[in-house]
This record gives sequence, C-alpha cells and structure tokens, in this order.
Amino acid sequence: MTLRVVILLSGRGSNFQAIAEARLPIEIAAVISNRPNAAGLDYARARGLTAIALDHTEHPDREAFDALLADEIERHRPDLVVLAGYMRILSAAFIARFEGRLLNIHPSLLPMFPGLKTHERALAEGVKIHGCTVHFVTADLDHGPIVIQAAVPVRADDTPGALAARVLAQEHCIYPQAVQWFAEGRLEINHGRVNLKGDPTSQSVLSTGT
Repeated sequence: MTLRVVILLSGRGSNFQAIAEARLPIEIAAVISNRPNAAGLDYARARGLTAIALDHTEHPDREAFDALLADEIERHRPDLVVLAGYMRILSAAFIARFEGRLLNIHPSLLPMFPGLKTHERALAEGVKIHGCTVHFVTADLDHGPIVIQAAVPVRADDTPGALAARVLAQEHCIYPQAVQWFAEGRLEINHGRVNLKGDPTSQSVLSTGT
C-alpha cells in the first residue's frame, strides 16, 4: 500500500521539492502552509497536488489554529506528516495527535544548536563539523528520536550563507531517505532511539558532505 504523506511548509519548500522529485513509494495527499503566499504552494499546484493555505494570523491563538490544522490534515488520511520548513512551534496537543508519524528536519547536528540561527551559532562556537538532522517530533523543541544526520566540515572562510548552502544540499539528500525508510517500515523507535531494520549495526546516520 502506498504511503500517504501530508507536507507542512511555510516558505519555498525546497525540502518538499526534494521529496516530491525523489520518486519515493509515497502519495503526497496534500501540501499545507500557514502562509498563503508561500512559494511551496505554487510548486505543489504546478505538480497537480492539493495545495491548501491556512493563515495562522486569522486565528486567536496557537491552540485554535493547531486544532484546525490537525483536522485538515486528518481529512487527507495521512500515514506520515512531514514538516518541510514549517516555521511555527507546534502545540503539545497537535504533536500528541500525530505522535510517531511526524518528521522534521533541522539545520544542525542535534542536540547541538536547537532553535534558530544555527549556522551563525556554529561559526561563533568554532565547531569543525556542522550538518542537519531528521528526527521524529516530540513536545521538546528540536528534540526527538534521530532518524538520520548528515555532516559537513566547517571551512575557515565560511560565512553563514555559504555554510547554510552546503548544509541545505545535504538536507535534500537525507530527508527523502528518511521518508523512504518510513514508507518501507524500516524505522523502529526503541527507548528513544531509532533503529533501522535490516541494518546489522542498527545505525541510521549518514555522514557526508564537502
């Protein structure tokens, strides 16, 4: 049975595009944005996908909007919900409703640098390795069982923009991989850690980049 996926995004949705173009064994049931002018919605429409704008500014609080969003997601009967540049903190009730089938990508090697401005912070701290992480979402911001990570070396002459571009290229590799593993039923969460079925080392981490 084909995995039904709902994508949430707030902007251009480059990770959504990477997933959509990866020829995965999935059906993208809907693409939803909290920003009506998000470029990712235009891309979805161009591919003939269902694209929905739900403006969060028209709702009184986070809980009310998240309840509406969750109802809209459920209407599309998803097996998996993918956060692809969705720039809002999700309420605990929303996360609980989709527990175990909610993935996010974060532009750092979690648990390092949760939150915003990850590339600036990595350069300020002088780390030699930076990267990105796909993880299951929990109520703790930018935490949750890690599915896959990709690392890139930090160069002496790096700027936040240059580092971000190299990290983003790796995001476009590992997010489709994580979704494929989920579709294949290979991701198993055990005591807060993700094991990859069929991998004798039980490792689901990809270290790569230039």
